[in-house]
Amino acid sequence: MRLPYVFAVALIFLVSAGLCLVAASYAVTKVEESSEFAVRRALDLKGHDWAEVHSDGLRVVLTGTATDEATRFNALTAAGTEVDTSRVIDEMEVAPTTQLAAPRFSAEILRNDSGISVIGLIPASEDREALMDLLRDLDATGSVSDLMETADYPKPKGWDDAIRYAVEALNSLPRAKISASPGLVKITAIADNQQEKERLERDLTRAAPPSLRIGLSISAPRPVITPFTMRFLISDAGGQFDACSAQDEKARDEIVAAAQEAGLTGPYTCTIGLGVPSPRWPEAAILSIRALAELGGGSVTMSDADITLAAAQGTDTGVFDRVVGELENTLPPVFALHAILPAPETEGEVGPPEFTATRSPEGLVQMRGRLGDETQRDMIDSYARAAFGSEQVHTATRVEADGLPAGWPVRVLTGLEVLAQLHNGALTVTPDDLVLTGVSHDPDTKAQIAGLLSEKLGDAQDFTLSITYQKPPEPADKLPDPEVCEERIAEVQSATKIAFEPGSATVASDSRDTVNQIADILRECGPIRLEIQGHTDSQGREEMNQQLSQARAQSILNELRGRRIPTASYTAVGYGETQPIADNDTEEGREENRRIEFRLIRPESVEPSETGLEALEAETTSAEQPDTTASEADAEDQ
Repeated sequence: MRLPYVFAVALIFLVSAGLCLVAASYAVTKVEESSEFAVRRALDLKGHDWAEVHSDGLRVVLTGTATDEATRFNALTAAGTEVDTSRVIDEMEVAPTTQLAAPRFSAEILRNDSGISVIGLIPASEDREALMDLLRDLDATGSVSDLMETADYPKPKGWDDAIRYAVEALNSLPRAKISASPGLVKITAIADNQQEKERLERDLTRAAPPSLRIGLSISAPRPVITPFTMRFLISDAGGQFDACSAQDEKARDEIVAAAQEAGLTGPYTCTIGLGVPSPRWPEAAILSIRALAELGGGSVTMSDADITLAAAQGTDTGVFDRVVGELENTLPPVFALHAILPAPETEGEVGPPEFTATRSPEGLVQMRGRLGDETQRDMIDSYARAAFGSEQVHTATRVEADGLPAGWPVRVLTGLEVLAQLHNGALTVTPDDLVLTGVSHDPDTKAQIAGLLSEKLGDAQDFTLSITYQKPPEPADKLPDPEVCEERIAEVQSATKIAFEPGSATVASDSRDTVNQIADILRECGPIRLEIQGHTDSQGREEMNQQLSQARAQSILNELRGRRIPTASYTAVGYGETQPIADNDTEEGREENRRIEFRLIRPESVEPSETGLEALEAETTSAEQPDTTASEADAEDQ
């Protein structure tokens, strides 16, 4: 009886154990599922859909790759809100940090009369001391301020070319701001005059490497005119300006309009500049021109605030007195009038004393006429030899003091000074007049001479100018303008285009003469920034067309090198089918699109208002602008 009982108990025990095992397994599964579901929901609500959740008994294992450490920690925190943090097993990874982008390197160089300053961020590998030494060599008397910072990154492409060109450009720019960055240099500068502005733009453009983009903004500020001069004449041939100055466009237009009403004929030049003695300068000029027109002839000269009105020979005395009286009463304060009425000519009258000098186109100078004594003759001869060259002067003057007016040596020396400004001409000095005729290669010479004579001869002194401007002959070694070179190459290509073997970069045999003609033109033009462009039609794959156009452009560059053309300033660029000039749907259009072009690399525009230019202009203006406020106020009080 006992044996069956034992078996029954054992069976009951085994069944109970099995039931407990099944219940425990079910409970663990439910716990795992509920924990995994809860943690998954918490992670999704926080936006961590990248994380994976796996349950292992009571443990909750998190896997996946977080973008950064903060995101990983945030995922752990979210999981800890649903289950005990001790149950959370972190097997997440953090994505490796991507390489930080290099900073934007740039250097700004500011140069003025105070010295040179450099600010910016440059690569740590840049030889800083060598750069500072180059800048100190440009301005040995001024200071060089180094305000640059460095970053330990490799030099970007185009950085060395930009810095090298910036320093070279600064050598010819005493007042400038240059911004240099990889592959780009922007220059903002001030030139003394329009001619220098054009020269700087031409030279800076030629000097830039072809791979470097440049931007130029060079301004020519208004000149300081001293003395501020206006001289207008009326003769039988009509009216003309010997000199004209105005403080702005509005004043210039008003003065020119008054001159045209008075009979101005032919071309004229009226310079806008600084140094006006009074804001009412145009009013005084207009009144003076109208007064001269009423007299019917003569000249009116304004030198700063002094006005000289010289009537023509034979002017009626009554008309002269009325016009002068009206002008004196209507002129603005500050201005002083000096009126000259020539005495009537008398029959049999002996001519006045005279001094003459001529200068030939070869530079030979001959002087004749009367001087007061030996000392005056030696002084005049020494001055002439100093001004024209000791071997160029022939003196045939005589000493005779009778009839010579006071200040005669001053008139003669002044006449020789203005004659020296002409390429060739003739000077005649008399007690009442100074007559200068000749040719100049500078269009501003006539106005400059008029201002000089007004200043040196003094008030109430008359002079006559007949100066012709002739464009100076071009130097034999002057290079053609780059624009002219571009046009000449285009003319050659319009007659016979450059062709290639089908599907290759080999120049066709019948196009070699065209390449020779282009090479001859480029040899005459010297170093110019030139882009040789390759273009194709749209037949075939775009990538292959681009590669073919690049190969053809490079082939032309190599052909030029083979003809010993300096190509350091040239670059070859293939544009593929991206710039068609004709319809690719026709054979004729496709033929036009398959071409080689030669284009100048022109400077980019730069806004002139960038920081630094205003300071340069203000410094220049304050240094050159004469102080007329006090004198004008004193004159108003009088």
